[in-house]
Amino acid sequence: MDYSFHFTDVWIARDELLDGAWLTIRLSALSMVLSLIVAVFGAFARSSGPKWLQGVVAAYVEFIRNTPFLVQVFVIFFGLPAFGIRLDANTGALIAMVLNGSAYTIEIVRAGIEAISHGQVEAAYALGLHRLQAFRKIVLPQALRAVFAPLCSQFILLMLNSSIVSVISADELTAAAQDIQSRTFRSFEVYIVTIGIYLVLSVGFSVVFGMLNRLCFPKLEAR
Repeated sequence: MDYSFHFTDVWIARDELLDGAWLTIRLSALSMVLSLIVAVFGAFARSSGPKWLQGVVAAYVEFIRNTPFLVQVFVIFFGLPAFGIRLDANTGALIAMVLNGSAYTIEIVRAGIEAISHGQVEAAYALGLHRLQAFRKIVLPQALRAVFAPLCSQFILLMLNSSIVSVISADELTAAAQDIQSRTFRSFEVYIVTIGIYLVLSVGFSVVFGMLNRLCFPKLEAR
């Protein structure tokens, strides 16, 4: 094997990688927040909504979870212009990530809701709370607490899957790495550094989420 490693070109282009990593974080964080909002409404609809709405949400979840994320990105970015809807790459990436992430997050939140004792709901009704109030004040806080760890894992998975949106030239980390590689032809060096950045982000967020879990839910961990 006759190959000389040269990371100089990667170091020179470090600002591009850092900018791409920052956009990856922003895209992932915003898409996770929006996905969680959609998931709360979707999980409520699946657990307490009318039958037709439960069916609509279930169909959405099954459709998204059983089709490739890459194809979903293509449909949003390349398919919507046929209907006169044109999106820039970053906006298309965000919409695709929200639609994809919310399908998985709905099931996570729904699992948390179903883990809450029905007796607590009945007690809330006995106190005069209607269904939405019982969900908002009694069920949802406990459900989110129960599924905090899976939600954190979903965020990290969503962040790693964001690399796929580079195919539509969204300015995230993988797209920045591709631009650098196309100029320097140092594929191994560029992508090994990119892998390292993703690893640092994943481990870093895992540590942060673990700290938040201990700070926000100390009683839960004590059990």
